[in-house]
Amino acid sequence: MKEIIIGKKKNGLAMLFLFAILYLGALAFCILGGIDLDRGLYSSGVPLMAIGAVWVCIGWIPFLGLKLINPGEALVLTLFGKYVGTLKNDGFYFVNPFCSAINPAAKTRLAQSGDVEGTNKANIVLAAAAGTTAASAEVVSKKISTKIMTLNNARQKINDCLGNPVEIGIAVTWRVVDTAKAVFCVDNYKEYISLQCDTALRNIVRIYPYDAAPNVDTTGDGMADEGSLRGSSDVVAARIRSEIQEKVAEAGLEVLEARITYLAYAPEIAAVMLQRQQASAIIDARKMIVDGAVGMVEMALERLAENDTVTLDEERKAAMVSNLLVVLCGNRDAQPVVNSGSLY
Repeated sequence: MKEIIIGKKKNGLAMLFLFAILYLGALAFCILGGIDLDRGLYSSGVPLMAIGAVWVCIGWIPFLGLKLINPGEALVLTLFGKYVGTLKNDGFYFVNPFCSAINPAAKTRLAQSGDVEGTNKANIVLAAAAGTTAASAEVVSKKISTKIMTLNNARQKINDCLGNPVEIGIAVTWRVVDTAKAVFCVDNYKEYISLQCDTALRNIVRIYPYDAAPNVDTTGDGMADEGSLRGSSDVVAARIRSEIQEKVAEAGLEVLEARITYLAYAPEIAAVMLQRQQASAIIDARKMIVDGAVGMVEMALERLAENDTVTLDEERKAAMVSNLLVVLCGNRDAQPVVNSGSLY
């Protein structure tokens, strides 16, 4: 399906004035016909009355061809089941009054920007002036928004590559670029992109661990890497966007950006994983303290030996090393002990 842009019929205002004048002329014909019939002039009164009455009855039909398109809106038109084109540029148009607007997603409401209730007051007034009912005013809801919209789907619980359940949510920025494909190639383009976002999110998240883990290949090149959901959020979001775009291209939609808005372990394992992270942090801190303490002890022994400050045998060196490690690696401040006698 190829999109056809209708952009050379911005004559709605002129046609509005023309139809209004014709309607007023029909009313004048009815009045003049009634006056002639009252005078007994049937030869002129009957034709005037008939012409005026016919136009009064059917004169509202041309008003249905008046279409007002605001910036960032589009209207897909069909005539007796055949696609005739799309009003995509802003303006006041007149098209075939028997054309009908098509938008299967008109009543679909998602958790996204742009999905708000309400109609354009100018179009309702126009429909009322044409004598139409409230049902015909629903044409306004058939307009397709071509503005950039943000879809914020509900959070999903997904198992990462290590089997840990995580909760994740994304925000997808998208817009309609081909109205014909959006309307005719899928049943409901809003529900379609929402479903593809959920599917792509699940497919990508299961490739990554929550935190960097050893022996995990997230790129598919056969080599272990340090990719993770928490540490590689930009890469993960880019892969999610690419997969969504691949799926929705056939629906005439363009995905501009995908961002992770929420990421956490599932509640049932969140407390355990927090303890694991704390234990890992404590171990790393202790390792750093021990490395530093050993270096300081080595430096102290070397300085004492270089300057001949004191001569220590192996037993005294061992005692000194033990005392220094206890002091440097302890959690509390050291309590000094003064030895006033001999070491032996």
